[in-house]
Amino acid sequence: MAKPLGPTGEFFRRRDAWRSHPMLTNQFRHATPGLGIALVAFGIYLVGETAYNKIYAPPSHHSPSESH
Repeated sequence: MAKPLGPTGEFFRRRDAWRSHPMLTNQFRHATPGLGIALVAFGIYLVGETAYNKIYAPPSHHSPSESH
């Protein structure tokens, strides 16, 4: 078992209690509530657009030997 803190240890425990307050922990996640969903949706959009462009790309009429 831990030894008793005594008056000095108890004082510092109370002084540092604010650091674990719910308003101060995990601030970034609460500041941007929809960022994770938006990033996932944007990633799916980019993958879908790339796949669409590869499947339905217009045929290229240029050969490597041609130059302008």
